[in-house]
Amino acid sequence: MKNTFYLLLCSIFFVACQKENAVNKEVLNIPVEAKIDRFDQEFMQTPPENFNTLKQKYPLLLSENVPDSVWFNKKNDTLFNELYSETQKQFKDISALKEELTLLFKHIKYYYPNENPGRVITVLSEVDITSRAIYTDSVSIISLDTYLGKNHKFYVDFDAYTLGDFEPNRIVVDLAENFSMQKVPQPQDRQFLSQMIYWGKVMYMKEMLLPEVSDALKMNYTEDQLKWIEANETQVWKNFIESKYLYDNDPKLVARFIQRAPFSKFYLELDQESPGSVGVYIGWQIVRSYMKNNNVTLQELTLKDAKTIFEQSKYKPKK
Repeated sequence: MKNTFYLLLCSIFFVACQKENAVNKEVLNIPVEAKIDRFDQEFMQTPPENFNTLKQKYPLLLSENVPDSVWFNKKNDTLFNELYSETQKQFKDISALKEELTLLFKHIKYYYPNENPGRVITVLSEVDITSRAIYTDSVSIISLDTYLGKNHKFYVDFDAYTLGDFEPNRIVVDLAENFSMQKVPQPQDRQFLSQMIYWGKVMYMKEMLLPEVSDALKMNYTEDQLKWIEANETQVWKNFIESKYLYDNDPKLVARFIQRAPFSKFYLELDQESPGSVGVYIGWQIVRSYMKNNNVTLQELTLKDAKTIFEQSKYKPKK
């Protein structure tokens, strides 16, 4: 009996691996390649007499409504020049980034054949953290000066728990998240469950688009934080159920368990040990369980309501 059960498990695992390998091979064969235009370099290196040519090449970035003098003054600004210099040190060689973006774009094209990813423009946003990585069907914009590494002097005034956001390996994850948030409709109600499932959908889509990226990086966690939530998933879920949070409309629950924070707020002794955004992680596990137990495409998932996903997920936290 044990041998039969073992053989059954092995056959299921083998079939799953075959399916995964087939998908990977199909993705890799998609003829998409990231083309990176270094606007950050061209802007600084273009002399005034050739500036109109640059404006024609980048009308999205160099608006005709802004006088040329504004751009020239920026190029002569001491702080901006230091920002440029530091960015060039970090991103002198972008071959690895190009490979990462190419693989992301292949996955986007695989799941969304009508998308046309490929062109990327790198810019200096003067550390505008609200627009680090932006995806559009025609071009993606990446602010390189927001990815100089967590220990860079430019980021000393930011909260310690956010410093991981500035690591270069966040670029492809942030761009995948920006794409995913455009494909997943915002929930129509304020229930905590709806918020968890929304972010669970975003996380699951990131998982599909970035299969080689660690769960910790996708969650924006350290490895220790990921280990904590994996070890305490049952206790967190139990707290949500016993506190009757799932169908609660209290917006404070989003601040306590969904939004980025140094830790989650259970109002218990374990708060300081916990990572922030544990509700996002739980939502991700619910969506994972739903996709495992239902024959649904990625596009169909995005349109499913939270209640249906939860009820059909058969979610049970890890023991």
